[in-house]
Amino acid sequence: MKEKAVVFAGTSISHEEAGKILEADFRPPVKRFQLEEVIRKGYKVIGIIDGFFFDRAAVGHREILAALEAGIKVVGGGSMGALRASELDSHGMVGVGKVYEWYRDGVIESDDEVAVSTNPDTFEPISVPLVNMRETLRAALASELLSEEEHAFLLALAIETYYPDRSYLGLVKTGVKKGLIPEDKEKALLDFCIRQEVDIKKKDAVLVLKTVKKLLEGA
Repeated sequence: MKEKAVVFAGTSISHEEAGKILEADFRPPVKRFQLEEVIRKGYKVIGIIDGFFFDRAAVGHREILAALEAGIKVVGGGSMGALRASELDSHGMVGVGKVYEWYRDGVIESDDEVAVSTNPDTFEPISVPLVNMRETLRAALASELLSEEEHAFLLALAIETYYPDRSYLGLVKTGVKKGLIPEDKEKALLDFCIRQEVDIKKKDAVLVLKTVKKLLEGA
């Protein structure tokens, strides 16, 4: 076995981009009962970025604990990895990134915060994760494109929207339709959200990869 690490990703960051940072066995988002094989194959480090949530059984806590008990270092961040790390960091799982910190500190709690609809063939996202919307709207507020009231309204609207339906186009247009975002601000706000999106999931995914790399180098 050439690679000493296995990384489950594909939604927060593509395997192609991830491969430029780390040499590893890159696999699609993790689901239940996949870690047993990884443990048997003798990998030194497991990186969990993306994973299945609602329509398929999510990776279980016991699976991750079994890997830790086998002496494998497990790093999580970005999406499913951030959620599981916030629940298992006291058992030795390593959590990295802002999304992990938000879950750990109780700023966010629901799986829905990082869930997205994906292309079934490529696992690329076709909706926008709520955590990215949070950071992008915060950036729009900081740039004074949004007022405090407008920011609060759009964030509440994003939270209320079912996760597969979340998009910046839908968010801005609904805001204008409801009369709480001025029509003359629509284009500038939509351009900002699309062109200057704060992709916090991807940033955290990069941190997972860099952390896995450091752990391998340390080993």
